[in-house]
Amino acid sequence: MRKTMQQLGPYLWHYRRRIGLGMAALVLKDVMQAVQPLVIGRGVDSLAQGFDLSRVVWFAAIMVAISAVKGVFQYWMRVILIGMSRDIEYDLRNDLYRHLLTLSSDFYARYRTGDIMARSTNDLNAVRMMLGPGIMYWTETMLTFVFAVAVMVWFDWKLTLVALLPAPLVSAAVIIFGRRIHARFERIQKMFSDISSRVQENLAGVRVLRAFVQERPELERFETVNRSYIRENIKLARAQGMFMPVLQALIGIGFLLVLWVGGMRLLAGRISLGEFVMFNTYMGMLVWPMIALGWVVNLMQRGNASLARIAEMLEARPSIALPPRPRALERMRGEIEFRDVAVRYPSASALDGVSLSIFEGATVAIAGHTGSGKSTLVSLIPRLMDPTSGAVRIDGVDVREFSPSDLRRHIGFIPQETFLFSATLAENIALGTPGATMAEIERAADWAGLSGDLASFPKGLETMIGERGITLSGGQKQRTAIARALLRNPRILILDDALSSVDTITEERILTALAGVMRGRTTILISHRVSTIRNAGHIFVLEHGQIVEEGSHSSLIARGGYYADLHQKQLLEEELEAI
Repeated sequence: MRKTMQQLGPYLWHYRRRIGLGMAALVLKDVMQAVQPLVIGRGVDSLAQGFDLSRVVWFAAIMVAISAVKGVFQYWMRVILIGMSRDIEYDLRNDLYRHLLTLSSDFYARYRTGDIMARSTNDLNAVRMMLGPGIMYWTETMLTFVFAVAVMVWFDWKLTLVALLPAPLVSAAVIIFGRRIHARFERIQKMFSDISSRVQENLAGVRVLRAFVQERPELERFETVNRSYIRENIKLARAQGMFMPVLQALIGIGFLLVLWVGGMRLLAGRISLGEFVMFNTYMGMLVWPMIALGWVVNLMQRGNASLARIAEMLEARPSIALPPRPRALERMRGEIEFRDVAVRYPSASALDGVSLSIFEGATVAIAGHTGSGKSTLVSLIPRLMDPTSGAVRIDGVDVREFSPSDLRRHIGFIPQETFLFSATLAENIALGTPGATMAEIERAADWAGLSGDLASFPKGLETMIGERGITLSGGQKQRTAIARALLRNPRILILDDALSSVDTITEERILTALAGVMRGRTTILISHRVSTIRNAGHIFVLEHGQIVEEGSHSSLIARGGYYADLHQKQLLEEELEAI
């Protein structure tokens, strides 16, 4: 509990005034509740001396007044404290989402999307229940117990001790069942993450499942996981189901002891009838806190387990760190230099001692077979990753000295895998350029060779393209991504195999349109097609993470190396296709 409060400390401190008001209302409500049995006891003793209607009316009026005041405080207690928990949930969800956006790609390689979604929804809800009803009823239970026991001790400490004899057994039951509930709920949350991940993956890859006729096997796998999830929930329900009857049985024992011993003391004249009624009223008042204790323990254990899962994500730090004193980057020329750059993964080396220079405004190309390190090389420029050793410099400054967000504003990066959002075509193109006008969006679409396809869309640029751009072809997706990058008017333009899904005729048309756009800005073309890169001013050839050739298209053909072989193979493929 202490660790939980430390983790939530900043949020609780932010709402300290509301928490104070809510707790004040809670205390006053419990005070009013504790006074009620005293009034009942006094009324019984008064009426035992002789019936008087005026006294009945008087005590009834007092009870109504106390109940009304108690109800007002109880209302505000719930409104303030439950409302506070909703606000903390809102803040915590925003902070979690904001933090997730700062994390690097290696974090998302470790955590599945479904797992992240489960923690961001189901676990956050459990934390809210702990902060609102959990803390509120925990405090109310403790105060009710303290007030009731204090008054009971004041009137008859011996009878109070008898009433509290089951208390150690109640504490033992809370500890034992609380541990079981915590462990089982933790397992359930992990299983919920597995189910969420499986559903998310299957829905995202539904076309692949259908193509390979895997609907039935996947349904069977999901049923297996789902049944395991149900079994764990049933085990949790059994633990919770046993918890409440055990508590109620122990409470019943306390009632029996008070009736027996209290009745004996009443007959012996050691306590009055009013005090005996008052004791039983206090015992009845303690029934709800005893029952609520089990529910509160359940909420606290669930909340603690969920908070630990959320804290695990909040404690993750991005591998692409913001420098302590970022260098200002208001304007970029676009000169790029790689100095003995190496990128090593635990399983293999992606780049090994790469050194090259790209002049301001130049158009260069990087060629190489799949896995040679082309995409890794260009990912270093916008700091999507950092080199293991060596440095990448832009305009003579190490990119690690810039803020990643400032750096990326000047770079248009078109990755191999195009991702489009469930929005209109115009909104997808304008991503990252919120102030873009429709005329600018249309011009960017024209540069990317997309304008010819707009007539086939129901609403042109205002057409909703569906999740991940499911209504577009592969080529249309890539051209949309190109338009998105061009709209930003970047100083550095990187096309990482961005024309692989278009035919050679469309490719030629796009490159012709891009020729004017690329003029004056540094452009890097990556492609396995020679036709895409042959007009580049300089071509670098990567092989096993090292530069093995460089030069113009004609000089590399004349050299007769890897690039020449690649060119010859593609010419042969084109001839075979033409037959």
